[in-house]
Amino acid sequence: MIGTLLIRPAMTRLSAVTALGLALSGCALLSTPDPVQTYRFGGQGPEVVASAPSARPVAVALRRIDFPEASKGDRILGVTGTEAAYIGGARWITPAEILFSDALEGAFAARPDQVRLIGRREVVASARVLSLDVTTFEARYEVAGGVPTVVIVARARMVVLPERSVSHERVFSISQPATENRVSSIVAAFDIATRDLNTQVVEWTAGATG
Repeated sequence: MIGTLLIRPAMTRLSAVTALGLALSGCALLSTPDPVQTYRFGGQGPEVVASAPSARPVAVALRRIDFPEASKGDRILGVTGTEAAYIGGARWITPAEILFSDALEGAFAARPDQVRLIGRREVVASARVLSLDVTTFEARYEVAGGVPTVVIVARARMVVLPERSVSHERVFSISQPATENRVSSIVAAFDIATRDLNTQVVEWTAGATG
């Protein structure tokens, strides 16, 4: 079971909220709900890279990105050892898997000379499909109340059609420390880590299709 991270005015603290929650449950109807601040990552795409004219870019279809169940949706996941909790009072403005997918498409759009990513609404035939499974997307604490490190791990596979064979495969792992244990700093670390991983995925895809 995943709990909730307590939010302090200046910082987040990873802790269990079980006993306290039960003690205060009787007053829930009389209290005012804590305000929820929404955040996003990967919102501003990278600048388009200008390069010399090259051969026609390879068309690649992007399969729907898989996300770990605990990180899906609009809640921000924090983990300390074997304990997991969501950061209270903070949510993604859109489900994390959608923000991540949009950011990846933006990274590909910045390198149109290398790969022509087929949009989700396009009906275009492609002999290659990029399959990306995000297996880790969390803020990881070494100790409760410490400064966390955002960890994103994803496995990419290049699938060739119609055989459906995997021509290339790679696991990407990004660790981006937050500057302090504040929600804004943690969100900034998610943003940096996402951009770093997506840049690597784009470069890898260009090589896998070359």
